[in-house]
Amino acid sequence: MAETSKTEVTTDVGQVAIISATESFLAKSLISKFNSQDIKTIFVHAQITAIEEALEGTELLILYMSDGMEEITDTLVYLKDIVSDRDLGLILIGELDQYNIVKKIIPEQNIQECYMRPLDIDLLMKNVSSYLERNSGENRKKTVMIVDDDLTYMWTIREWLSGHYHVRMANNGVQAISQLAKNKVDLVLLDYEMPIANGPQVAAMLKNDSDTGNIPVMFLTSHGDKDSVLSVIKLEPADYLLKTIDRDGLLKKLDDFFARK
Repeated sequence: MAETSKTEVTTDVGQVAIISATESFLAKSLISKFNSQDIKTIFVHAQITAIEEALEGTELLILYMSDGMEEITDTLVYLKDIVSDRDLGLILIGELDQYNIVKKIIPEQNIQECYMRPLDIDLLMKNVSSYLERNSGENRKKTVMIVDDDLTYMWTIREWLSGHYHVRMANNGVQAISQLAKNKVDLVLLDYEMPIANGPQVAAMLKNDSDTGNIPVMFLTSHGDKDSVLSVIKLEPADYLLKTIDRDGLLKKLDDFFARK
């Protein structure tokens, strides 16, 4: 279970999670140092479940490498996936041989920086602060979830939005609701037609749940007829977009929406 510091941070700055297979003295010292500078930092064991529990509000991951990195391959694969899927920053601290093991699993383009020991703590602090300023508060990228059973279309939309927004994906309504129960998003792009639970049914379930009722929803559909539009008006969607929309059109819709909010 992740351990959080008692230090209260009032600034709207993303959280830092220091991940380590061992509770080393240096890892604990870094947490104290960061928290003393009003950077909310928590310690997380290098286990998938512990990392998953710590992701809410986290903008930057720091992997404190140690001997035996080849023994936590599953954790490294999980880190690779979430860094890419959630567009999180990842910093490595350790020795060259440990770094060489990690980069076989996590591509270098997904690694923000790597610091070799002995660690220059002042430089690390400066770069962490700079990263959080660029990616937290008003500067934080909004998170958009795409829900669509058409995997090709969903990945196309993800490619369009990546770089502008944090993007999450779900290929059915049940999966979307399960994810949203754990991790909040700023907008849901919801396919109108899906098996089991269609878009309007999923939107109604989200709206009727106190935890997700305030998440805005935009429908994505192949049908622009009056009856289809009227059928979801009562759900008060943020918008109703045809799937023929192109990349620039979609980005403008989203940018305008968030600018109004």
